[in-house]
Amino acid sequence: MPTLTPVDQPEFLTAVHYVAARIRESGWEPGFIIGIGRGGLTPAVYLSHATGVPMLSVDHSSHLPDFAAELLVKLAAMSGTARLLFVDDINDSGTTITHIKAAIHEAGGDLANIRFATLIDNVVSAERVDYRFRTIDRTVNKDWFVFPWEQLSPVDKVIEDSGVVPERLA
Repeated sequence: MPTLTPVDQPEFLTAVHYVAARIRESGWEPGFIIGIGRGGLTPAVYLSHATGVPMLSVDHSSHLPDFAAELLVKLAAMSGTARLLFVDDINDSGTTITHIKAAIHEAGGDLANIRFATLIDNVVSAERVDYRFRTIDRTVNKDWFVFPWEQLSPVDKVIEDSGVVPERLA
C-alpha cells in the first residue's frame, strides 16, 4: 500500500501564492493560464485569481483518444501571439508535459511562449517545469500526495489511482 501524504488546504494556498510570486518575479507575464485536467484545474483556478490572469482548461487525465486534440491545436495557434502557462498539480514522470509540448509543436505552436508550473516537481522527471512550489526526488520519495480536492474521494479510490503507474511508487 502506498504512503498517502495529504496536502492540506493551508499548504495548498501557500503553494499557489508562492508560485504566483515566482511568476511575478520572473518578469514573464502569461496571457492565459491553462489548467491541465484533472489535477491542474483547481490549482489553475486559484493561480488565475492570485495573478489576475484569465484561465482556460484542457483535459489530459481522461485518456480518451484525441479528446483534447482540438483544444491543443487552438492553444498552439494562440501561442504565436500569447504566452501560455500550463498548470498541473505534480510533474511526476513528465509524460503530461511531453504530450502537451509535442501536440503544440506538431500543430505549429511557438514553444518559446509556453511555460509550465506545478505545485510539486519531481527532480528526476523527464521534463522540467518553470515554476514550482516544492521539489521531490522520486528515487527517494515514493509518497502519493493527496491534494485537497482528492481528499473527497474514498481512500480505496485514492489507492487505486496511485496504482495506475506502479513504477512511480515502487
